[in-house]
Amino acid sequence: MKLRRISVIVGLLVCTMLYAHPFIRQVINLPTHSENTKISYLKPSGLLTKFISVDLVPETDLVLSQTLKQDFQVSYKLFGIFPFKNTRIEVLPSIKLLPGGQSIGVSLQTQGVMIVGQASVNKNGSKTFPAKEAGIETGDSILKINGKEVHTDQDVAHLVNEAGKNQQTITLHIKHQNQIIEKSVQAVYCDESKRYRIGLFVRNEATGVGTLTFIDPITKKYGALGHVINDLDTNQRIEVSQGLITNSTIYGIEKSTRGHPGEKQGTFSNNSKLTGNIEKNTPVGIFGQINGEVSSLFKEPIEVGWASEIKEGPAKIYTVLHGEQIQDFDVKIERIIPNRTDSKNMIISIVDPKLIEITGGIIQGMSGSPIIQNGKIIGAVTHVFINDSQRGYGVFIQNMLKESGILEKKEAKVSSYKNGAGFFLLF
Repeated sequence: MKLRRISVIVGLLVCTMLYAHPFIRQVINLPTHSENTKISYLKPSGLLTKFISVDLVPETDLVLSQTLKQDFQVSYKLFGIFPFKNTRIEVLPSIKLLPGGQSIGVSLQTQGVMIVGQASVNKNGSKTFPAKEAGIETGDSILKINGKEVHTDQDVAHLVNEAGKNQQTITLHIKHQNQIIEKSVQAVYCDESKRYRIGLFVRNEATGVGTLTFIDPITKKYGALGHVINDLDTNQRIEVSQGLITNSTIYGIEKSTRGHPGEKQGTFSNNSKLTGNIEKNTPVGIFGQINGEVSSLFKEPIEVGWASEIKEGPAKIYTVLHGEQIQDFDVKIERIIPNRTDSKNMIISIVDPKLIEITGGIIQGMSGSPIIQNGKIIGAVTHVFINDSQRGYGVFIQNMLKESGILEKKEAKVSSYKNGAGFFLLF
């Protein structure tokens, strides 16, 4: 009986000591789902291996060559019997990217033509709105008119006028909120323009200046801007038909003031050595394939810093303020917002006196400027606070990589071993 009491007391003391151990506290505080570049840090060491065992099971078949992202179920057991923690780890092995910072000109062709406004058609002194009355809305995209594809405003004007002359009902194939629908409308002869019209303003192109974030040296894929390109009038995401990026030369800076974000003033460079297509326009940036010569401040690619590695504190951004010269400036990461999947994952502030003097803080055209912390690329500048131009948002680089398609194409070598503490993978 006495021996049993002593055993119980010793057991309680051991459990109390284990609970106070930093490693055990770290395990207990693990979220039910997390991301990391390594899982070897989960391994107990020293005397802990006699008390704690770890079972790590891949949710998919473990092979020597696999996609970058791999989920694992991790189970911790006391004395190899009593489970006290289960979690899921998404393993993100180390990869390297070439940071950007180059100013780029962006030219984006829409899919079809985007409706950016409604207009009246004047006939016999009265105003009519044929398209509006047919239920056609601003922000929709016209893909076809009477079965013929349209790519420019001239295409629309010509087909509408021809249908009006022939007294034909016009059938529009429209993309409305990610659905393809048909709308019918009758063209009306306009006394002012002397043409048949349906009362729409349309546009098929968007251009601007932004910043290149990264290039994957293996696939030659790039990411830029860090946020979606929306139409200026409708604020709707532009559906990409085709697009182009080239070098841009910055010739002026409009400084930010309270309530009014400034901007870079630039032109597309003649005989640009850097070109690329635009394949995707997403909430976290534009992506495509790069061609030509790329000048960078970095001689070699650097490692990606995943969300779990980012710390509040000092960092640097890389951007162009004059000509095509990339410069680095000091910033501070004030807050990390890990659960957002959009382009607002970090709150950053500009602390570099030179940058504040020249720009007033974050300005338009700076979007996409890579953020580097502790020698790793962790994200990009995306937005400015309207009432505080020295502060704004940044996006995680991993969110950009997921949209770019790079994560699905890269491969990681996996080696495994077993020991008394359980099953582990090292990358």
